[in-house]
Amino acid sequence: MAIVYRAELRPTKMELLAQWLPRQPWFSGDAGALARLGSFRFDDPAGEVGLETILAGAGAGAYQVPLSYRGAPLDGAGEFLVGTMEHSVLGRRWVYDAAADPVYVGELAAALLAGKPQAVELREVAGRMETLPAAAWLASSGTATSIPPLFPAGPTTADAVTTVPAGALTLRIARALDLSGVVHGEPVLTVTWAGQDAPVQLASAGS
Repeated sequence: MAIVYRAELRPTKMELLAQWLPRQPWFSGDAGALARLGSFRFDDPAGEVGLETILAGAGAGAYQVPLSYRGAPLDGAGEFLVGTMEHSVLGRRWVYDAAADPVYVGELAAALLAGKPQAVELREVAGRMETLPAAAWLASSGTATSIPPLFPAGPTTADAVTTVPAGALTLRIARALDLSGVVHGEPVLTVTWAGQDAPVQLASAGS
């Protein structure tokens, strides 16, 4: 489960993305008209790193932006820093392109290969925890019963796909999303959200 705080963020997540996305070669939209189409989270088993994927729309395009939120800088990941923000509950947070974060890579692999579900999001309301409605819905074609040891290396991006070598496994993360419902590869991780009924490919894996 993921705890979602009632907190003020400075800058907001979408403000950070409006600054960062235009610098990415796979983004061709108008960042000034950025819209949040949906989002989902993974759980960090250690409970330290926030893992959220934002599905952002800009004009006719849709983009996948996986983010990791950390309470301290991630060693060796300076080039993948999206920015920092002040969280009114947790303090300063370092926000990274999660493709470079080994915690995210492990959780993505679990969702993709073994169908590990997205995190249930909870928020405290009047002294009790309430479940928030999902803002996107994941589905995986993976049927693995275990995940091989992962040794993530630095991600590279070409043709709007980020490739993450991770030992015997290579993950491929779609950045610019194909909304037509066409999927490639096996296994694949897909998503739908309100107004998008056709599954959209997010990631695939291979050796």
